Amino acid sequence: QVHLVESGGGSVQPGGSLRFSCAASGSIFSFNFMGWFRQAPGNQRELVAGIGSGGSATYANSVKGRATISRENAKNTLHLDMISLKPDDTAVYYCSVVSAGRQYWGQGTQVTVSS
Repeated sequence: QVHLVESGGGSVQPGGSLRFSCAASGSIFSFNFMGWFRQAPGNQRELVAGIGSGGSATYANSVKGRATISRENAKNTLHLDMISLKPDDTAVYYCSVVSAGRQYWGQGTQVTVSS
């Protein structure tokens, strides 16, 4: 069983930046995949950024150049830094990991980008 606790998010004006953090209960070295997803009202949940077990990162086209995913191994924590936020980035952001063939989700954190 993996427990994920997210922090960060909130309300920000267009052009602003945010940092999300996800603290995992287990060692992140054991995870096959770690990533951030988001879901806007009326939309399907989509991958924002992810890191595979090999360490390579992948990003959604909509956030490339504006998002950076990173792992803080000593603290079993996953981060997502986003800059130049747009109203289209408004969504609930979820941390997710895959471990032993099972996908786990955090509780989600709301991000609202509005002037």
